[in-house]
Amino acid sequence: MTAAVRGVRLVPVAGAAWATAAFAVLIPDAAAATAAVLWGGAVVAAALAVRRPATGAVVIALTLAVAGGVSVQVAVAQPARASVSDSVGTGGRAVQITGEVSGRSDRAPSGDVWFDLAARSVAIGGRTMHTSVPVRVGVPVDGAWAAGMPIGATVTLRGVAFPASPGERATVVVRADGEPQLLVPPPGLWGALATLRSRLADAAARLPGPGAALVPGLAVGDTSAVTPALEESMKAASLTHLTAVSGANCAIVVGLGFGAAALCRARRAVRIGAGLSTLGVFVLLVTPEPSVVRAGAMAAVAMVGVGVGRVGSGVAVLCAAVSVLFVLDPWLALSLGFALSTTATASLLVLTRPIGTALGRVMPVPLAMAIAVPLAAQLACGPLLILVDPHVPVLGVLANLLAAPAAPAATVAGFFACLAAPVPVIQDALAAAAWVPSSWIAGVATTIGALPGQRLAWVDGPPGAALLAALGVAVVVALLPLRAAAARRWRAVRAAAVVAVVTSLAVGVGQVALIGVAAPWTVPTAWQIVVCDVGQGDAVLVRAGDATALIDTGPAPEPVAECLRRFGVTSLDLLVLTHFDADHSGGVDAVRGRVRTVLHGPPDVDGARALALLESGGARLSTASAGQEGSIGPARWRVLWPTDGVRLPGNDASVALRIDGSEIPSMLLLGDLSAEAQIRLRAAHPPGRVDVVKVAHHGSADQDDALYEMADADLALIPVGADNDYGHPRETLLSLLRHVGTRIARSDVDGHIAVWRDGSGLHLWREKSVGPAG
Repeated sequence: MTAAVRGVRLVPVAGAAWATAAFAVLIPDAAAATAAVLWGGAVVAAALAVRRPATGAVVIALTLAVAGGVSVQVAVAQPARASVSDSVGTGGRAVQITGEVSGRSDRAPSGDVWFDLAARSVAIGGRTMHTSVPVRVGVPVDGAWAAGMPIGATVTLRGVAFPASPGERATVVVRADGEPQLLVPPPGLWGALATLRSRLADAAARLPGPGAALVPGLAVGDTSAVTPALEESMKAASLTHLTAVSGANCAIVVGLGFGAAALCRARRAVRIGAGLSTLGVFVLLVTPEPSVVRAGAMAAVAMVGVGVGRVGSGVAVLCAAVSVLFVLDPWLALSLGFALSTTATASLLVLTRPIGTALGRVMPVPLAMAIAVPLAAQLACGPLLILVDPHVPVLGVLANLLAAPAAPAATVAGFFACLAAPVPVIQDALAAAAWVPSSWIAGVATTIGALPGQRLAWVDGPPGAALLAALGVAVVVALLPLRAAAARRWRAVRAAAVVAVVTSLAVGVGQVALIGVAAPWTVPTAWQIVVCDVGQGDAVLVRAGDATALIDTGPAPEPVAECLRRFGVTSLDLLVLTHFDADHSGGVDAVRGRVRTVLHGPPDVDGARALALLESGGARLSTASAGQEGSIGPARWRVLWPTDGVRLPGNDASVALRIDGSEIPSMLLLGDLSAEAQIRLRAAHPPGRVDVVKVAHHGSADQDDALYEMADADLALIPVGADNDYGHPRETLLSLLRHVGTRIARSDVDGHIAVWRDGSGLHLWREKSVGPAG
């Protein structure tokens, strides 16, 4: 039997292990009964295989046995997990936990720091449980704890516990009240590895440019120094996998250990032992993340195969590694990172050569094989990525093709720089050597990620994943060569696949051209004020000279990001967050790393997280107060509200601005102020007449008539969502504006709205119609 056939026969084993693991962790109470049934079936299948040897019976017995082992693992862990989970109940209970840090610290988009903890004691409600369960811990952004704790450290913390979602590895999720207390530093090997990682990060930090932040990521998977802007560029260019340690990294490390033993003329067993030992230390050095565990297990199984003289196919090695991992850790079944890593590996094993052969008919074979690697990975992983980000990186294959030659060089140099920590001079030299290819990768990511239309919007959720998967199958069917007889039999299928691919390409090119390259051509270039159509929320652009400001970010990142792309805005001199309701600040993630100054009202807890996110991206924060002034290019802004006495966050603490300039319309922006706050504003800081007023609170009925009469604006702008549940804008407000003689433009009816002034007067552009504002 060939190695390839053996590999295919192991696919049911891995598939059954994956399915059983998913079922067991989602319904853990059924794990014990499931294990009994599966083991019983395995015994029967094994007996049949002994009486009448057949490959099929052996595979069935092995499949049932592995699936039974997976269920046993969950069943054994369930009593301790259930005890802690039952004590937490529906959540909100105070808890004190002591345990060992078991995963690296990661900063969430909110700014909070999260890490995994292997709890040893859990105290809830006067009861202390001495047990071993995994816990997910979040440290709030306003705490002093930002760098996190190294793996292996023993810590204690207090916080509030909540039940974890079904299927999560963590038994409970804990929000820490403050900084965890370090009880015992990482012992032995853990401490040494933490020192190596830390010193590599310090050496890289002394290097210039964004490439420096990638050196630790490419070498040991440490992305803590990567800025939000660079992270977004890597994501947009489909290059984030380079900083997630993969099989390529493991292969390099195994080769180093194996090669070093070979230079010493060691026997085969010693060489393999050296390779496995080096691999084990490397996995611990980069922290055992799902992709690292999968890659390390696959490399280990392959090395064992070499040791016994039976080198199986790559598919067989992958299936064996996956099966072993699910027996050891069933919770990997629901890990997206593990799924992406395994899927990418399988696609490279199965699709790379056929795709490369097909492309080799129309281009040089080396180039065809180079393209086949990222293309195979993108076709396989795309449907999974759509579940978390409904966009397709149009030039992802090109970005990977350009970055691929630099990645191994950066990895090897960075890894040796990490090991050279005891000799700083050598470490600095190696880190500088790794910086060169890392900077190339950062440049590729920044350039391609910023291209118009690079991120093509796609259908969201499972339907989008299914649609992209079907398109991937069509691409493979259209590319793969068939024998003459098969070609005749599958002619209609191939024709349908070609039509599907060509149609999708045409639609994609059209969309890229419309919303990417040509997007700025579809709006007036002279715009000075833009109301972005972001649904039920506020996002208003103001441009004066070469400077641009954004007032609020709407309820979600993508709508405001689309508006910025369409109107050609790449950076913001000023971001005003009038207040921190989700419909005004929910889209902050779209502008992190692109803002110079943030002017904001009183923050609540969510507001503090949003501000921390912006500050981590390089923004300077400034709390707004009545009388404060500043500039947007040649224009001037002045804060009218809130006064120093208004400190509680909410609608009535919204930042209200007046903006004036000789080249732009004068403008009054009222946030979400109620009538009472508007009356107080009018009395304390009368705004006077303006050309344009941004109506308060999406056109609610709670307005001060006298303020709008005082403003006497030519045009009222109402950011409001279509068919919203609040009945905005209210007829009472619309009647008031008509009575004052103010023309109305509203985003629910008009879409994006642009306003500008020139020598002939004030002009209004609506996405759905165009006409002058009188």
